[in-house]
Amino acid sequence: MMFRILLVVLTLFSGVANAASPSVLLRPIELNTPTGTLYGSLVLPKSDKPVPVVLIIAGSGPTDRNGNNTQGGRNDSLKKLAWRLAQNNIASVRFDKRGIAQSQPAAPDERTLNLDQYVTDAVAWGNLLKADPRFADVFVLGHSEGALIASLAAPAMDAAGVISIAGTARPVGQVLREQLQRNNMPPGLLQRSVELIHTLESGRTDDNVPEALQVIFRPSVQPYLISLLRYDPAKAFAALKMPALIIQGTHDIQVDVNDARLLKAAKPDADLALIEGMNHVMRIVPMDMKRQVQSYNDPNQRLSSELGDRIVRFITKVIDH
Repeated sequence: MMFRILLVVLTLFSGVANAASPSVLLRPIELNTPTGTLYGSLVLPKSDKPVPVVLIIAGSGPTDRNGNNTQGGRNDSLKKLAWRLAQNNIASVRFDKRGIAQSQPAAPDERTLNLDQYVTDAVAWGNLLKADPRFADVFVLGHSEGALIASLAAPAMDAAGVISIAGTARPVGQVLREQLQRNNMPPGLLQRSVELIHTLESGRTDDNVPEALQVIFRPSVQPYLISLLRYDPAKAFAALKMPALIIQGTHDIQVDVNDARLLKAAKPDADLALIEGMNHVMRIVPMDMKRQVQSYNDPNQRLSSELGDRIVRFITKVIDH
């Protein structure tokens, strides 16, 4: 009986807390392109004057606008981040990249996907937001692979600032080689993987992919990998003329802290925030593989509070400058 009473009380207080939170509009938003419609979510704090807006770009693979991946679990990381921004009077738009989730019809065959198209789409989203009178400064934020897309798109959309979260500084081919070597792969498969990476880096495809390597190197995804492998993330980041923020967790099992330091070295005037204990999906998680994996599929686990603080502080600094 006591448990039931406590549950009712908690429910009532939850309703009060939600009612007291800033008034926010949640709206679908669309981008029409010559090759299909892209779909996203707008989180807009109610305001009588234009507010800053952040274009949020998701990471690699089938990762949707919320940060959820059909191969890597549901954690709602980007959805939670959008809400954190809204609580500080900052709007956001996050979207499903073409070929993914609701935007899947815009690229029904993954052989048509390439990184340049993702960059073009990000620029178009940015221009859409810049033309909207509800918004003031437009920032672009990328997570993981999305950080490279953000760096490449920011100059063309004349973004007010760039935010890189868990972005690598080294060419992806180098990162892939290291990750595969750490996975204790059988020597034969490791050698074949290295051969495939070398072939893709040279701009050529290779259909002779062992079954165990199909998830990474299947022929249909190779055109995308070729487009991705030719970029140097640190070089793209160094070319940015606008303010930039680098955020990296010290417990990220996918991207090393040294990548953040290399990005900082490439653009010395960028802000660098190393968040102690934060992992790749932006939670505070110990360096325990079981706990790490669990966090990738736990939408109820809170984001790092420092993550939101750092982003809000950066945006405020840029606007006030």
